[in-house]
Amino acid sequence: MAGNIELLSSVLAAARAGNRAALVGYLPAGFPTVDDGVRAATAMLDGGCDIVEIGLPHSDPVLDGPVIQTADDIALRGGVKITDVIRTVKETHEVTGAPVLCMTYWNPVDAYGTERFAADLAAAGGAGCILPDLPVEESEVWRKAAEQHGLATVFVVAPSSRDERLAKITAAGSGFVYAASLMGVTGTRESVGNEAQDLVRRTRAVTDLPVCVGLGVSNAVQAAEVAAFADGVIVGSAFVKRLLEAPDRDTGLAAVRALAGELAEGVRKRG
Repeated sequence: MAGNIELLSSVLAAARAGNRAALVGYLPAGFPTVDDGVRAATAMLDGGCDIVEIGLPHSDPVLDGPVIQTADDIALRGGVKITDVIRTVKETHEVTGAPVLCMTYWNPVDAYGTERFAADLAAAGGAGCILPDLPVEESEVWRKAAEQHGLATVFVVAPSSRDERLAKITAAGSGFVYAASLMGVTGTRESVGNEAQDLVRRTRAVTDLPVCVGLGVSNAVQAAEVAAFADGVIVGSAFVKRLLEAPDRDTGLAAVRALAGELAEGVRKRG
């Protein structure tokens, strides 16, 4: 079964045709539990997200800030496995019909088996994989497997990336480019900053792929700010925080759905 890279591309194209940015939500699998994680991801899409990234919890998530690290720890202590991540992708896509990607560090994929992971993700209806720590120079085996199975390979670029490096990274990627809005780790911030806008401008100069911005967006105002110059707005920690702070499951799901709605309004304002 082929993955859903074409669905991902069509959703991003539809957002652009509607003169707005796409809203991309992130949530680690297995948090708060596997079943509740599926419900939360579904609530994000029901609330207004166009695309969802399902994180593969990792014991050393170098890109992630304390909020997502806490969620990863809860998932890992709950015994989450790669098969649970794949199941989360599958059930979220089946219920919503939306593009669902997996965001993961490279070691778990390598240990699971590159071909096996690509095949299983595609069979689950996955649209692709975001690999923040996989160097382009070492990515050929994965990229071949992903292409064979109809999956996008999304690489992360940062403000520190030189133009020559941006060209090399984006030439190897597919689906979209994940632009980290600033140097550092994920988390909510008071402002997203000008570095993100400059990074999007430089990235667009070397690729036709959509450029989606993540790290730091937590409210509708920030979403509108980023939507003014990016093809997509990625929000993770703010959703996780709503679930962490909720007194019970139903309250958490309602909070996630409400935040998605607020952010969806934001990306439609475009600054």
